[in-house]
Amino acid sequence: MSEISLGDAIKAFLKTSKIGKGVQAAQIQMAWDDIVGKTIARYTDKIELKGSSLFIYTSVAPLKTELMYQKQTLIQRVNEVLGEPVVSDIVIR
Repeated sequence: MSEISLGDAIKAFLKTSKIGKGVQAAQIQMAWDDIVGKTIARYTDKIELKGSSLFIYTSVAPLKTELMYQKQTLIQRVNEVLGEPVVSDIVIR
């Protein structure tokens, strides 16, 4: 029988279980201030991870425009935080 580390076992479990996306969503929310900065984070109403899309909700029109321009950078930053390419699209509402 081969031995695996506890960390590898947990990662394997999260990839195959339904709670994996919830854990990833929580990681994004906890790191949101670092990803976008405190000012933008303050005006972000809600963040949801659905499949490979990150939904960002805000009622500030200029912020929506700015986030649209920063989509690719945000995708890269979020995926860096998660340590794997989870987010492939960002939807701003």
